[in-house]
Amino acid sequence: MSLLRLSFVVAVLAVSVVLALMNPTMDQYLSFVQAELTKALDRMDQSTPEREGTVVRNIFRRHSQELLDSMVRPHTTRKNWGIFSRFDTTVLGTRVVVIGIGNQFVPIEGVDEAIVTLGRRMF
Repeated sequence: MSLLRLSFVVAVLAVSVVLALMNPTMDQYLSFVQAELTKALDRMDQSTPEREGTVVRNIFRRHSQELLDSMVRPHTTRKNWGIFSRFDTTVLGTRVVVIGIGNQFVPIEGVDEAIVTLGRRMF
């Protein structure tokens, strides 16, 4: 085996080990969902009266952990593929698929639909 091939194999193994160590957990996924919901609420607040927006935002901030623990966590499955994880969540009749790799999350399917559904139910 040449030195170039050996270097390439070592580099691929090193990257794989780093990605495996940084594979997101369920708690990190829930933090991601909470941040996305906060962003969605901020976008929705622009179209609602100031007082209603403030009330909804305050309720969400106080009860967001309860919401996540009761509606998102039980309806989420995590498939661990070693260097990345796939999170499948079914909430409010909408399927959401997110890939987590290197402590980053990439929405694949259903995030926008879930936010619209949530917005309709809240207002």
